[in-house]
Amino acid sequence: MEKQQVILVNEINEPIGFAGKMQSHREGLLHRAFSVFIFNSKGDMLLQQRAKNKYHSAGLWTNTCCSHPRPGEDTLTAANIRLREEMGIETKLEQIFDFIYKAEFDNGMTEYEFDHVFAGQYDGEITCNREEVIDYYFKDIRKIKQALIMHPEKFTARFQLAFSKVEMWWNKRYQVKMA
Repeated sequence: MEKQQVILVNEINEPIGFAGKMQSHREGLLHRAFSVFIFNSKGDMLLQQRAKNKYHSAGLWTNTCCSHPRPGEDTLTAANIRLREEMGIETKLEQIFDFIYKAEFDNGMTEYEFDHVFAGQYDGEITCNREEVIDYYFKDIRKIKQALIMHPEKFTARFQLAFSKVEMWWNKRYQVKMA
């Protein structure tokens, strides 16, 4: 895993170097990341449950796909590649917002990421990579919001922080479509 490199950035997303993926999480170095939120045509969000072998947040529920672009890789291109690798999904993605977040974990790891958030729509077959994902399902966003309130410990820190902004985007997009 240490062979994997991430792009270190400053707080305005300018690249300032590279570091090993594990090193960046051990030392809490700000680096570029992305999160993908997929919805079906009914507006339900696709969640995934992270594999038990993940170095943090193992077994927790989160958005459809999260990862890091590699040095020299465009973030949107990386998001499309990892979405296909993790979930077997190919669809058009649009960037909906960026945010910086920092989350410290019990195992000493820290996620400190400049996260580019993408969304897309997909109604086809899902073929998830079992090394990355234990389970997945589509769920109404209002029910996800209730689950976050009732059982926040079942969700990743990144998902909890991004959810309200994604929900605002969803309300604009899907409420108009359903009207």
